[in-house]
Amino acid sequence: MTEHSGHPGHDRNMRREPAHAQASELLAADDDRDRVAEKVRMAVAAGRLEVDALDARLTEVYQARTHGELDVAGRGLPDIGPRDALVVDRAPTSRFALGMFGGFQRRGEWVVPPRFTAWSMWGGGQLDLSEARYAEQETVIRAVALFGGTEIVLPDDIEVEVRGFGLFGVFGKRGARKHTKPGTPRVLIKGLAMFGGVVTRTRRMDRSIEKQSRPV
Repeated sequence: MTEHSGHPGHDRNMRREPAHAQASELLAADDDRDRVAEKVRMAVAAGRLEVDALDARLTEVYQARTHGELDVAGRGLPDIGPRDALVVDRAPTSRFALGMFGGFQRRGEWVVPPRFTAWSMWGGGQLDLSEARYAEQETVIRAVALFGGTEIVLPDDIEVEVRGFGLFGVFGKRGARKHTKPGTPRVLIKGLAMFGGVVTRTRRMDRSIEKQSRPV
C-alpha cells in the first residue's frame, strides 16, 4: 500500500523550495552589485548606516558571487526609488553637443558629466535632464547659442543656478531654484546667447506614483 502525506500542501512546498534555492544561488552580474552598492551609499547619506560601516558593506557587496550573498550584503536597507540615486558611479554618456545648421538632443536616463558643453549655431538643440543621472554632485553646463537656440529641461527635484548672459538674445532663468535637501545634485548653467536664445524650463516630477523597487 502506498502511503500519502497528511498535509495537502506538502508536495507543493517541496516543489517550490528548489526554485527558491536556485534563485538565491543565481550568479550576480556587475550591474546587480552596482545597484546594491548604490543602496548602501544612499543608506549612509540618509543616516541609516554609520559612515564607519560603509567600507565593510561595500566589501561584502563586491565580493558577493550570488544573489543570495547580495541579499545579505544589503540586509536591513530599503530599496532605491526611481528618484533617490541621482548621483551614480558610472561613466558619462557624452560631454559635448553641437547643433550647426541642424539639431541635437540628449534625453532619457543619460549620465551627465561634471562639465558639459552645448553649442547651437544656426541650429538648435535640447538637453533634457528629467531622467538624467549625474557623475558628480556638482555639474556645470556651458551653453552657447549663436543665431540658434538651446532648450534645457530641468526636473524640479534638483538645485539649479543660471548665470548666462544674453547679447541681442535671451538667456532664460526660469528653471533656477534652490533646494535644501542633503545630497541634492546641483547644476550650474552658464554661457552666452547672441542673436539667439538659451531657455530653461522646469518639469515637475510625479510624486503621486509609488516608488518602484529595483531588483537585487
